[in-house]
Amino acid sequence: MPNISTIDELKKQEEYTDMLKDILFMRYDNNQPKAHVRTYGCQQNVADSEKIKGMLEKMGCELTENTEDADIIIFNTCAVREHAEDRVFGNVGELKALKRRKPSLLIGLCGCMMEQKHISERIYKSFPYVGMVFGTHVIHKFPEMLYNAVTTGKRFVERGTDDGKIYEGIPVHRDGSFKGWLSIMYGCDNFCTYCIVPYVRGRERSRQSKTVLEEAKAMVKSGFKEITLLGQNVNSYGKGLEEKTSFPKLLKNVSEIEGDFWIRFMTSHPKDASKELIDVIADSEKICNHIHLPFQSGSDGILKRMNRHYDKEKYMEIVNYAKSKIPDLALTSDVIVGFPGETYEDFQKTLDLIREVEFTSLFTFIYSPRVGTPAAKMDDPIPYEEKSRWFSELLKVQEEIAAKRCAEMNGKTYRVLVEEQKKDGILCARTQNNIIVEVQGSADLIGTFQNAEVTESRNWILRGKLV
Repeated sequence: MPNISTIDELKKQEEYTDMLKDILFMRYDNNQPKAHVRTYGCQQNVADSEKIKGMLEKMGCELTENTEDADIIIFNTCAVREHAEDRVFGNVGELKALKRRKPSLLIGLCGCMMEQKHISERIYKSFPYVGMVFGTHVIHKFPEMLYNAVTTGKRFVERGTDDGKIYEGIPVHRDGSFKGWLSIMYGCDNFCTYCIVPYVRGRERSRQSKTVLEEAKAMVKSGFKEITLLGQNVNSYGKGLEEKTSFPKLLKNVSEIEGDFWIRFMTSHPKDASKELIDVIADSEKICNHIHLPFQSGSDGILKRMNRHYDKEKYMEIVNYAKSKIPDLALTSDVIVGFPGETYEDFQKTLDLIREVEFTSLFTFIYSPRVGTPAAKMDDPIPYEEKSRWFSELLKVQEEIAAKRCAEMNGKTYRVLVEEQKKDGILCARTQNNIIVEVQGSADLIGTFQNAEVTESRNWILRGKLV
């Protein structure tokens, strides 16, 4: 249960929310204010943005996808890759002209980028029209921060320190009606040498299992067909809680909720992936037969430099066990190419692992140094052009594997969740093992389970027909 201090804090934020209903209404000439929230980065950022949207709606705001219409603009930022940061700076720069035309426009930046001192200082100095800058640890204080920004007109930066608390009961506006995110824990204790997440998200802290189950039941009751359990490392769930629990136990309990729905989860760290977890997945029809298990490198020497706490042998042990227990298992992963100190021989070991596992798909990145991480200080003699050649070689290998896997699905029938309709009228449906099948059908099938027979296979996408 939430402790007294978090309950009191959220009550205080509710008071600010109530005051903002009138203040914002008057600020925008007795019109309902419009708010735009843009999210960069991972699913955890998406879940955070859903909370910000929920709080804005409680303040009386209408959400809009158009920045031109907005009275309040919030960018929720990502610090994992340099490319994501560059996009934020570019998009914030484009708001300067809009702010000039609409002086009452309030612009705020939040999220992982803002928890880095050098970034938040750059934003404050270089973009004077940005009124609010706040980090990941103070999202629960958003009503208070917005109130101060509106009533004082002063700019501010608030980067919180991780207080180790979880603030339950924050309003949520879910972006989807049949697919939803459910955070089960926050933060990370792994401190991989390349990763900024533990520094901007704080240490691991898990939600009470009772609270997670209550939220999952409410989502199922309201019609959600797919729930994705979120955590920086879901396999660490339960550490630090008074109750004796674990991620496999939580996953099993969620799967026993009555209803017709699927469960996914991410992200799973190989060092904590257990046979118990695999057994739970194998025993449930609701838990998707897809595991995202980042290996990052196939070289034991590079894995040690990355501080990953496993080697190739341990990784393959859990992979082979999973393949033996779960029919039609789909494995996806993250790969970093060109980590400091990596040689072409090390890279070839990564390709060997990819060929051995035969991943369904990969999220691949050329190493991007993050200020404040140990890897950023390591010698990195391989030029970027050489890393790019390695990267192209990896993509070619994975394309061949993907084409082979998709060809093996031809002629088979799968249960799919219809997700969206493309501009040409084709429906996109997803299998349990996370592969898209394009089918003909009407838009009223979106959000429903159907059966699809695969009639044509391509490298990444399948074509089929509903049966």
